[in-house]
Amino acid sequence: MGEPAFAEEAEKGGAPALKGAVGNNRVGEPEPDVQQRNAAGRLRDMDIEGRDVDLIIPGTFATAITAIDQSLAKELYASYSRYIVDYCSADPSRLKATVPVPASDPEWAAAQIASLAGENCIAAATVVLPEGLPVDDPSLHPIWAAMGDADLPLLHHSFFYEPPYFPGYRDVWGQVAMARAAAHPWGAQRLLGYIILSGLLDQFPNLRVGFAECSGGWLPSWIVRLEGQGDYLARTLPSLSRSPRGYVEDGRIFCGVELYEGEETVRSIMAVLGDDAIMYQSDYPHDQCAFPKSPDTVLAWSALGESTMTKLLSGNAERYLRLL
Repeated sequence: MGEPAFAEEAEKGGAPALKGAVGNNRVGEPEPDVQQRNAAGRLRDMDIEGRDVDLIIPGTFATAITAIDQSLAKELYASYSRYIVDYCSADPSRLKATVPVPASDPEWAAAQIASLAGENCIAAATVVLPEGLPVDDPSLHPIWAAMGDADLPLLHHSFFYEPPYFPGYRDVWGQVAMARAAAHPWGAQRLLGYIILSGLLDQFPNLRVGFAECSGGWLPSWIVRLEGQGDYLARTLPSLSRSPRGYVEDGRIFCGVELYEGEETVRSIMAVLGDDAIMYQSDYPHDQCAFPKSPDTVLAWSALGESTMTKLLSGNAERYLRLL
């Protein structure tokens, strides 16, 4: 389906896009330096808030370094993996890591996944696509095979102000709130559309894909639209074993919901897709979380019922992630 494109020219310089621009929803403050070195402090914060397991997602560096020399980038990916395994060693049953690997060198990425497969803390992988490389490109098949062998799901977390830029980034007319609002769901939508319609889920039957901090309200309408457009343009697509909705039902697609989306949005997702794809997320320790009250926000959505609440808070994530 996808055709490789030429890389975007990256320029140095410029101020951080969100510096001084964001609010703070936290009720209390996390322990210092929990994002870098203070794993014991993170565990104490988890106990305070009642979180059994944290999934740790790499920061913006993982995507930004697609713009630098890829020999250096691979060294940075490898060093991050060593660092995060060491960080999670404080309690690998509770601290779970996402390993980033570069799609620019599929064989190296596959070997990196295989080398980390024995680490109990590794629960997911992020495949970082350079500008212009489609997720369904055949060159990436060694990565999907290695992830299947390791039972590692694909985790997507959209960013917006570093390369590779989100699709349509030239069209937001320079407004940071608009850029961020558009970038996160659209990055997720494009990835999911290609993964489904290209037949990757059929070619790699162990592949699961999840979306973090991209919101969740877009998922049902996008799945329905993929079904409609997939039927209408079926002659342009490979034959699929399941409908897009069927892949959700089979436990191949998962999505975190934001605290601000609220109970009504969760119910709208359930009305179309059921309750097997939704996952709790809080954005801890960043400013969008409500630490130490984030779980209380979700527990107040009492009309969801006990069974759905259990799936939202733990059950679906347990099916999606590799939890050793």
